Amino acid sequence: MLKWALIFAVVAIIAGLLGFGGIAGAAAGIAKFLFFLALAIFVILIVLGVTVFRGLTR
Repeated sequence: MLKWALIFAVVAIIAGLLGFGGIAGAAAGIAKFLFFLALAIFVILIVLGVTVFRGLTR
């Protein structure tokens, strides 16, 4: 998911440099959404790893 966020961020930068403002804004919005979604999933998995899965190994 972070890979796609990076791809959309690069597309946004290139489109912005070439003057395609609408495409750059849309790609930046998608990249931001994917980044925060990946960050939320990461945090949820960390919390689960510390609490639930740690209790299973005892």
